[in-house]
Amino acid sequence: MDLGIKGKKALVTGGASGIGQAIAMDLAKEGVKVFITSREDAKLKKAMTMLGGKKAGHSFLKCDIADDQGPEKLIQVLHKDFGHPDIVVNNVGSAFGITDPYCPTSDWRKFFRLNFEVAVEINNLLLPHMKKQNWGRIVTITSGAALENSGPVPYCAAKAALGAYTRSMGRVLATEAQNVVMTAVMPGVVLTEGGHWEHVLKERPEHAEKYLRERSPLGRFGKTSEISPMVIFLCSKMASFCHGAIVPVDAGQAKHFMSFNYLS
Repeated sequence: MDLGIKGKKALVTGGASGIGQAIAMDLAKEGVKVFITSREDAKLKKAMTMLGGKKAGHSFLKCDIADDQGPEKLIQVLHKDFGHPDIVVNNVGSAFGITDPYCPTSDWRKFFRLNFEVAVEINNLLLPHMKKQNWGRIVTITSGAALENSGPVPYCAAKAALGAYTRSMGRVLATEAQNVVMTAVMPGVVLTEGGHWEHVLKERPEHAEKYLRERSPLGRFGKTSEISPMVIFLCSKMASFCHGAIVPVDAGQAKHFMSFNYLS
């Protein structure tokens, strides 16, 4: 299948590890030039080596994208060293290890800054060019936590905001530039190198086993390679009727899909 994105340029935030890295790699396999961001040098260098480096047309920036001027500085470097991206994958996000539902508003601001505001700022800075050329794809990585209590309260709220934003802006863009498509993917719980669940498996394996037994119909965690293909599809010319689509890729992990809720 020709996805129609060979030769295009993509920005993948948090593209040096986990789901972001898998997305960056799969985009590169489709002939897309990829620009990735991360806060960690080692991960950036490893990911760039895997992508084929600058000689293959890829690039990167080490930055804390949640800084007040983070998105603006990123776009300045992007335009100077890489060019206007045709594709944006807003992948960065974190629960910060904060679990208190009564956490102070300063923590809420941290959640919303990284998990919501950053994506909106980046989109606002890049959408004018996409609209001018009447082609673009914006895919946001959100979470099943957007629909139910599956994580810290501020995290769920921020992911829910991303979903509402995607649905609303997807409709707006459809009226302004029909070939600029905004969508989102809601991954289930995915095992990533150095991620939360890898630590849980090592330190509290009984908790991981309980989670998989009660929450995962497949009895296992997802893989990054099982999330990225959906994202790549939504980045492609094939997604021309997907404006505002929000796609769960969670193997039925969400509570409202659990088989014991409706099967005897």
